[in-house]
Amino acid sequence: MEGIASRRSPRAASRRRVKIEKVEMTRTARVIWSGAAALALFLAFPHPIAGRVIDLGWLLSWIAPALLVHALCGLAPRRALLWGFLTHWAAYSAILHWIYVVTVSYGHAHPVVGAIAPIALASYIALFGGLFGWSQAWLGARGLASPWSAALAWAALDHARSFALSGFPWAELGYAQHQNAALRGLASFTAVYGLSFASALGGAALLDAARAVRERARPNAGALSAIAAVIALHGLGLSATRPGDEEWERVRTAVIQGNIDQGVKWNAAWVEATLANYEAMSRDAARDGAQLIVWPETAVPGGLEFDPELRARIGALARETRAALLVGGVGLALDQRGHPAAYFDSAFPFTADGAMRARYDKSHLVPFGEYIPFQEFLGRILSAVARGIAQVGVQAGPGPRALALALPDGREVRFGTPVCYELLFPALVRGFAADGGRALLAITNDAWYGRTGAPYQFLAITELRAAETGLAIARAANTGVSASIDGTGTTAIATPIFETTYRAFDLPLHPAPAGATFYVRHGDVFVYACWALWIAHLGLAIARGRADRT
Repeated sequence: MEGIASRRSPRAASRRRVKIEKVEMTRTARVIWSGAAALALFLAFPHPIAGRVIDLGWLLSWIAPALLVHALCGLAPRRALLWGFLTHWAAYSAILHWIYVVTVSYGHAHPVVGAIAPIALASYIALFGGLFGWSQAWLGARGLASPWSAALAWAALDHARSFALSGFPWAELGYAQHQNAALRGLASFTAVYGLSFASALGGAALLDAARAVRERARPNAGALSAIAAVIALHGLGLSATRPGDEEWERVRTAVIQGNIDQGVKWNAAWVEATLANYEAMSRDAARDGAQLIVWPETAVPGGLEFDPELRARIGALARETRAALLVGGVGLALDQRGHPAAYFDSAFPFTADGAMRARYDKSHLVPFGEYIPFQEFLGRILSAVARGIAQVGVQAGPGPRALALALPDGREVRFGTPVCYELLFPALVRGFAADGGRALLAITNDAWYGRTGAPYQFLAITELRAAETGLAIARAANTGVSASIDGTGTTAIATPIFETTYRAFDLPLHPAPAGATFYVRHGDVFVYACWALWIAHLGLAIARGRADRT
């Protein structure tokens, strides 16, 4: 009898664990908590409301995961997967509302297609939310769910969004912390994934503490250790919040915001007006002392390599202003007859004496915007519903590399030149620093987004790239936000959107870019550790389940 009792005790213990995790909740209450989590996640990212940009991430980045974990309590794993999916689907359908502008206003799709597009893209992100819900419920049924398991799963799944199906890591939880200077500094060790980890860890720990207060019980050790860890992570981040660039070399830099409407950007009738606009502001910037002038992505409405007159015109501007230029344009690969055979989204450097040097080609392209995945299968379908979707695919470049720019004072400086969508990927931007870039010249065209929250959300993403690499960023955006960002991720100068303007500032040059930060030197070791520990949690749960059955 004693042996039988001992064999049954694990199963009984398992039932006790399930009972402990069980939280009685009506369906209506669960809908309310899940809806509150979706709303908090939506509002955790910046949005223009009533003429002001509302950015509540400093608060809601903690509350959103807490509300979601609470909404999942008491669910079986399959049900938790569904609720996690639906919560993220609702939140990201709203966050990605700007996709409607892209598809309808500039892709010329039918409004119905425009309404479906953000919902469809949100479904991709919601898959990871569903996996988070499943993980918490499955571990909870075995007594292993905790703030730590929530944080490990959230960080690992945010990382998965950076590469699964080519990746779409927009509005990951960690970006909502971009205003938290202390936690933003953590990115120099962990990339943005550390901020996602800390937010989920802190949110779930606060939930456990709130339950303990409600039940007049002492918080459990897991919650207390999680709160202590969040405080420690802030301390670690604070150690990297000072730029330390007082003695660094600087270069007077200007970012030009041409404010060219996307609807006329490639209209032949607007070519002269577009070039004249950029030339005039570049001359103004030169009079403001700029030695380096940066134009946005695809600012030049033509093929510089295919059009010698256009190339000579940009070169003449460089000689006139006595400034080095970095201009966005269309790169070409020519066939044996000298005709275009392939197209690239490129950055072209010009020296102050007017010579054009080797270009950088964007290496991570936008699915459906610059190329169509599964071209033969999807090409005809998509071209039938949206005339503006890429039908002649842009080619990807070989990967991140720094460009050497000759400055008019005789210095030759290496810069990283991430182009638009590349700024979403920490590992890719890290490559520019590892290749010797002493600062980043980020060029983008955000006209596609209209007057939505996307330009401000993209700026927050760019701030994290600076914090991760320790490199200052000069950000030139066609319609804004153009900005100067220091090596801690602090935006010092930012333009209004949809305004024709420029900004000149002194850009710090990191003296040893390849060793700028822990993240540049060692890469994604933190998030790989999160993967390993999360998988270990799941493995332990499997082992415990087998033990309970014996």
